[in-house]
Amino acid sequence: MALATLLASCSGGGTTSGSGTTPTATTPTPSPTTTAAGCTLRDRQDWALSQLREWYLFPDTLPATLDPTPYSTVSDYIDALTATARAQRKDRYFTYLTSIASEDAFYASGSSAGFGFRLTLDSTGRRVFIAEAFEGAPALSAGIDRGTEIVAIGTSASDLRTVDAIIAAEGGNGVTNALGPSTAGTTRVLRITDASGTRNVTVSKSDYSLTPVSSRYGAQIITDGGRQVGYINLRTFISTADPALRSAFASFRAAGITNVIVDVRYNGGGLVSIAELMTNLLGANRSTSDVIDYMTFRPEKASNNVTAFFAPQPQSIAPTKIAFIGTGGSASASELVIAAQIPYLHANAALIGTNTYGKPVGQIALDRSACDDRLRVIAFALQNANRQGAYYDGLASIVEASCQAGDDLTHPLGSPLETSTRAALDYLAGRSCTTITAASGTQSAQALSVRVPARPLELLTPERPDTVQREVPGSF
Repeated sequence: MALATLLASCSGGGTTSGSGTTPTATTPTPSPTTTAAGCTLRDRQDWALSQLREWYLFPDTLPATLDPTPYSTVSDYIDALTATARAQRKDRYFTYLTSIASEDAFYASGSSAGFGFRLTLDSTGRRVFIAEAFEGAPALSAGIDRGTEIVAIGTSASDLRTVDAIIAAEGGNGVTNALGPSTAGTTRVLRITDASGTRNVTVSKSDYSLTPVSSRYGAQIITDGGRQVGYINLRTFISTADPALRSAFASFRAAGITNVIVDVRYNGGGLVSIAELMTNLLGANRSTSDVIDYMTFRPEKASNNVTAFFAPQPQSIAPTKIAFIGTGGSASASELVIAAQIPYLHANAALIGTNTYGKPVGQIALDRSACDDRLRVIAFALQNANRQGAYYDGLASIVEASCQAGDDLTHPLGSPLETSTRAALDYLAGRSCTTITAASGTQSAQALSVRVPARPLELLTPERPDTVQREVPGSF
């Protein structure tokens, strides 16, 4: 057993700073374990319990004793051990078991198997829409993109089931099941509706690497009312985001950009190191004594505490105003980047859209390589320079400026016509808006087309999401 050299603000990790100079967490040294070697169910359950006893940020919530025998999986046992913290909204399934190999592949390059789209669910209307399709993945190649509605799913054209019937019978999880396992070669026939009409499309899941900054709309300079605004959309905080972010901000710097839209509406988090890199790219005028964040472990693990300071990069800009687009799908590292700006920009850093998820804590990765087990344990809390943290109900509780806006599936991300992007541009221009409340934590779609409902939408999430679905919510 070894402790992985990974620390994260969501489900990811990484002690290597994206900036090359920003301090990051040291690798904690675990106490010797008494768990015997082996990979039987009981061995693995006992090992998970011992790691939680040692590292869990909320040790007082763990049961004094809990017999693992009734639990048929390690994950079920972990869920039972952390049930109290979950009931208190401190650990909403952030502590979990995953595969070392699959997680390493994702954080290194975004590698995964799937159709390569992100789904939003209208549970009341029993409808499913594509929120985003990824470059280089099967869905986009098949002509499936943002705003497309999936109306039926089958393994062939002869056994198509309507999404309405699936959700009526099984809820949102029925759609997850209908789409099949996350293995390359899984094929489904999808009946879709978009601007081109209704048709059947056959799509097979394949291995692809997620592009963290879209080559189509991820980084651009928008001209609005004679002013230039930098727009950056980050899908997830993985290692390959480093060069893409640097390139985007270099272009902003060359253009003299001082007003920026940072779109993390679907970003579930990832590497702290990439979150700190993005913060540095927004901090050309920050001092190296200015704090980005405080990472704090439980008292007996305080030797692992880290304070991260700003380290401006050659590509960094000095924004006067930043509009952060967020939703209930924005979590962890995304929230860290937003919170880090509040002490310095105050009301000149605003949340646009809806309230965020609420995850001011992070995991360490504890590995048992013989079993390909990686235990992600909530082990530290995150605070900004003002010591603001504990925003378990989302960032609406601490931001000094915000504007409500919908997630408009009828326009591309980053389009000035898209509702949240438009609201961000209006905020940057000084126009008034309606403040986000803590209750507005779900995404909503503007009723700009008969195809898209006005009811709230939410990213479709499986009951047990894998690493990709945690960090790229709604992805399949």
